[in-house]
Amino acid sequence: MAHQSLWSQYLQIPVVTRTYTTACVLTTLAIFMELVTPYDLYFNPYLMIMHHQWWRLVTTFLFFGTLNFNFVFNLIFTYRYCYLLEMTSFRGKTSDFVMMFIFGAVATLTIAYFSELIFLGDAFTMMLVYVWSRRNPHVRLEFFGFLNFQAPLLPLILLGFSLLVGHSMEVDLIGVFVGHCYYFLEDVFPNQPGGFRILKTPRFLRQLFDPVEEEDPNYNPLPEDRPGGFDWGAPRPQPEPEEERQDEPGE
Repeated sequence: MAHQSLWSQYLQIPVVTRTYTTACVLTTLAIFMELVTPYDLYFNPYLMIMHHQWWRLVTTFLFFGTLNFNFVFNLIFTYRYCYLLEMTSFRGKTSDFVMMFIFGAVATLTIAYFSELIFLGDAFTMMLVYVWSRRNPHVRLEFFGFLNFQAPLLPLILLGFSLLVGHSMEVDLIGVFVGHCYYFLEDVFPNQPGGFRILKTPRFLRQLFDPVEEEDPNYNPLPEDRPGGFDWGAPRPQPEPEEERQDEPGE
């Protein structure tokens, strides 16, 4: 019955985190099994427009490389900070989290169009990390067990790590920039004098991901579950007047 326990634990993962990380794993496995190649997945505006390969708008965010350390490292970070965001800042607000995904994808794709980047999964992960770090400024973290720092420094630590291992910082910087744009539009600007919320979640997303449960008209709650429980505050019933005793003759 171990597989049933694992399946139940898998289903307990929040829906957005579960969907995105599963798609990343399945994409990498498909490449490993040679069902597809990275050439079928990368961001290419020409192929999308001329050959209608619109799936590239999504698959460019799902590929982190072959099954190696870089893939495992990015997948762990993606799962961890996507999960933390969905369970804290976006708890009960799945539609807003989906809106964040849409904003991040559109902004990243726009930048990639002018910078000729083809795989954007690393940038998307960095965006998630950045937003989480800014919304949890007092959390202290450890990096590989020896570097202790507060959460807002995490993106800088990751940028330094990418530079140390010889990876390009361009993709990570794009993720930081997009993450900061979302943080500014959602958390900073609306709280300024005269500010307002720019990124408004469409109604259809709210209806799809955060439906309001309708009350059952035939539901009859218990007295303790009713407003005011047990009719607190209702007027007390008046005692019935006692019948007057009639004295019997001779008493």
